[in-house]
Order: sequence, then C-alpha cells, then structure tokens
Amino acid sequence: MTRNVPRPTVLPTPLTVQRQDRPTLLLTGGSGVLGRALIDELAPDFHLLCLRRSRPLDDPRVAEIEGDLLTPRLGLSRQEWYELALRVDVVLHSAAQTNWRTPPEEILRTNVLGTDTMLDLAARADAPLYLVSTAFVANTPTDEDEERFPGAAAYLNSKIRAERMLREAGLPGAIVRPSVVMGDSVSGRIAGQQGLTRTIGSMVLGQVPVLPGAPEARVDMVPQDYVSRAVGDLIRGGVGSGEYWLTAGKEAVALSEIADTCAEFAVRRGLPRPPRPRLIPVEAVHRLLLPMLEGTSLPGSVRRRFEHYAELLLVFQRELPLDSSLGAPHCGTRPTHAEIRAALMRNLESWAEERPGLLSRHRVHAAAATATEVAS
Repeated sequence: MTRNVPRPTVLPTPLTVQRQDRPTLLLTGGSGVLGRALIDELAPDFHLLCLRRSRPLDDPRVAEIEGDLLTPRLGLSRQEWYELALRVDVVLHSAAQTNWRTPPEEILRTNVLGTDTMLDLAARADAPLYLVSTAFVANTPTDEDEERFPGAAAYLNSKIRAERMLREAGLPGAIVRPSVVMGDSVSGRIAGQQGLTRTIGSMVLGQVPVLPGAPEARVDMVPQDYVSRAVGDLIRGGVGSGEYWLTAGKEAVALSEIADTCAEFAVRRGLPRPPRPRLIPVEAVHRLLLPMLEGTSLPGSVRRRFEHYAELLLVFQRELPLDSSLGAPHCGTRPTHAEIRAALMRNLESWAEERPGLLSRHRVHAAAATATEVAS
C-alpha cells in the first residue's frame, strides 16, 4: 500500500522555517491515552509539534499543525510539506484507529496509510521514526478470530503491516510495543477510558457475572508513565533500531487477581462486594458459549456486552507472559507485580472519582435490594 512518492534530492529554500535550540519532535496521536503521557514526558527535552485533525489540544507546551494522515502530504501544500520536513528532527507516530467497532477496512486503511505518510515525512526529513505498535501482535488472529471479531483482527493485522513497512523502509528508528496502557501509576489519571478499563469498572459494580478466560491467565497492563518514560529514554538515547516490548511480562497480574482487586475496591468504597465472575476457558468460549448466546432470547445489549468482554480478553489475555524490554538500557524501568496491582487500585480510584453519581445510585439500589430481601 506504500505510495511511490518521489523523494526530492534538494529541498527548496524555506520561507518560514527557523532552527530551534532543542530538537523538534513531531508527534501524532497527541490527544490519545498514551499521547498525553508522551507530551508530559517529552516536553522538557523537545520542541513538540503535534499533528491534529480538527480538535485543538490546547496545551501551551506544544505547537500544533492541522493535517490529515490519510491525505497526500497531510493535506499541506507542497511548500508547507517541504518546510515541515526541514523543521522535523524526530517523528513519533502514535496515532491509530483503535475503535474495534469501526469497519475493518477503515481500521486497516487508517493505520496502514497513516504509517505510510509518516514514513514518507521521516525519509524526507532524514529523521528517525519511532512507531507505537502493540504488544498483542504476538497474538496472531486466527481465521475464526477474523470471522467472529473482525474489528480486533483488523487492528492487529494493521499493526503487523505497519511494523513490516517500517522494517522494509530501512529508516532509523524503533518499534515500541506497549501492552494495555493503564492510567498514571501515581494519580491513576488517564486521558480516556479504554475498553478494558470499562470492563473493570463493570466488575466493581457486579455487572460481569461471566468472563472468558482461565483464572491464571495474565492480563498484561502497564501504567502510562512507565510506557512514556521508556519511549522517551529510547528517543533521548538515540536508539536507531530494534523492537521493544513495553510490557509487564512475568510481573503481569492474573485475571483472578483483577477480580479480587475490583472486589476489594468495591468494599473500600462502601459498595456491596461483587460476586466473583465465573471464568470460562477460552476454548469453551469459542466452541460453546458464543454460539449458544446467538441462539438465546437474552436481550441484545446483554449479548453484545459479553461478546465485547470476549473480544477484549481473547486478544489481551495470555497464559504465557509476554516478553518485556522494560528495564533494559535506554528503556525505562519495569514495574513490579505489587506496583501494577497498586496502580490498578489507583486507576479504580480515579475511575470512581469521575463517577460519583453512578456509585451513589449503585449504593442506593443495592441497599433497596437488600431491604427487599430481608422483608421477604
């Protein structure tokens, strides 16, 4: 899919470009979950130029350029494109279509063409390109996965193709593969709630009676500040090649531990202790449960919720740990198992602080249900 755009041998004299006292780093995806953490990490060391499509970032630490990853030259004029190439010293491509409800062909188009555009710019700028992929490229989608979960499969396939494009381009840079990005390890804050975060919130409220997965299966999650620090270290260290797994690895928490943490948090917040979800082995989910749900009279919303849980966990959980590069030279530090569990609790605190009304209503409903049971 890579476009054959001729590379200029001599760039035109810039009309507006001025060299800076610090390197200029072009960041895509600055408004995303990881993008906000990357801005925090990189702002002290780089002049940050963030690509946005429409909505401003409104962050005084960054300059913004409006453009569309899916149009030639980002929609810039030829002169503006050349001037941008002269200005940029480093490219960090974090933008991606991560909504699995998006049509699969759009996910592929966005993530592959977006990477192609950034490769073109990096080549013209003679700049290294750091590509944010995902650790779950380790979970190659099967034909059954692609049929049942086309959005998730398209996302994984698009990341696999984007990685291949960078390797084949021969540009300096590196591939970074974060696993599930949690909120900050200290504050618990996160720029946007992801699917797995919403699932964990539902577990606190006792709304997840069944989950696909074995109790010992690991769900690899890493706080966003650990991920952004590793990316920053790689860039500041001038690392020009390689593939880096920004994961918990052997320190990852088990699915049963997540359920226990959610229950502990609920009690701490004065909520009824949620029943522990019944965990169903992955092979039984594909072979028995999902086909059975298709033929039941359950409300469509209930079926869709469980299918969403299945899609998330069938992609994100593993019985064997992922590799991890955290803690290696120029690659941040690796969180301990205890630190990840503590970060999960802080993430839940942040989730609850943003939903005081939801938790209050849940307490009222739970108290009313208890009173009804006692009266009967």
